[in-house]
Amino acid sequence: MNTAVSIDVLGAERLEIVRSADRLAAVEAAWMELWHRTDGLIFQSHAWISAWWSTVQRRDQRALRIGLVWKGERLVAVVPLAIGRRRGLRFLEWAAGSYTDYGDILVAPECSLSALQELWTQLCDAGGFDLALINRLSPDAAARKIFTPGASSGIRLRHFHRTEVSYRVAGQWESGAAWFADQSKKTRQNYRRGIKALEEAGEVRFRLLAPDEPLQPVLERLAALKRKWLTERMRESDLFDEGVPVLAALVDALARAGVLHIFVLECRGAMVAVSINFVQRGVMMAFVTTFDPDFSRASPGVILLMDYVQWSIDHGLSMVDFLCGAESFKHKFSTQSVTLESVIGTRTAQGALASLADRVLQTVRHMRERSSAAPEGRDTPTQAEAALD
Repeated sequence: MNTAVSIDVLGAERLEIVRSADRLAAVEAAWMELWHRTDGLIFQSHAWISAWWSTVQRRDQRALRIGLVWKGERLVAVVPLAIGRRRGLRFLEWAAGSYTDYGDILVAPECSLSALQELWTQLCDAGGFDLALINRLSPDAAARKIFTPGASSGIRLRHFHRTEVSYRVAGQWESGAAWFADQSKKTRQNYRRGIKALEEAGEVRFRLLAPDEPLQPVLERLAALKRKWLTERMRESDLFDEGVPVLAALVDALARAGVLHIFVLECRGAMVAVSINFVQRGVMMAFVTTFDPDFSRASPGVILLMDYVQWSIDHGLSMVDFLCGAESFKHKFSTQSVTLESVIGTRTAQGALASLADRVLQTVRHMRERSSAAPEGRDTPTQAEAALD
């Protein structure tokens, strides 16, 4: 379809559900004006959602469901959702959800709560999905206005057991050097030893890429290193597949928004670690980080992290946010953590059965953990659990 559907009048507010790429392109200017006006994160920008939709693989298994609220000719709310298929189930979830660390909506102060609630009802009534899974909700997410367990509008939502953690570095250090001095003696020694180990191979340099430097060589190197790292751990991610344009499209969205910061650690002129970051709201956010496994003895990824944390403090940023992921290095350096919650709701019998199976499995797991004196750790997820990831 090349036109939007489901436009209704609610007082002075109009509701719309965007389903087509053409309509998505047409609302760019209004969406970006709202994004700037509400100081939205890049994950909720038109550029980010469009970059994902224009490059996403298996688009025939997906569908746009982007809810809009208009007040006259002005856009006052965006609820960026899409439908995706996994393991035989259809999920209503965040658009670009795989690459979105904080899920949220954009909403202007003049948008009424009743319009948001009615929009959520229309998104649910439009159908095409078995379950709604809204994840990565921060405590202050505007999306909590409508994605509230037990709310009467739309399908009934409940808290979902899966949570994620965002680790952050924040404090009152006067300088990056002061932060470095505040680390443990062992951490400081390991940093210096890593630098020394790299220097045995050649000159070591930490730097921020200049705005006019070509990005393609850096992204190709990053993707190659990430594929190598993933292969060694028998994992995969389509973000780094050779020939897949999504990473370049997302980084281009960061660059065009003027928030992109790419830090590299070089040895003999070769990149041994890289971190694609962005700065918003006075916070350095680390989106993708990787390193060359051939130099793992020197821990170049940790060296790079410690360097860009110091850079961030020296440049007046209030925080470094490692975004989603419970990797041990994030926990080690963090001074704060925020739990991101999820809600889930069912629309079809198939979705209800999958949700019920997941709840039963969670009950069994909790019973096993209580009866075990020394739990060995998380079991391998069953198919029913994995389907709800």
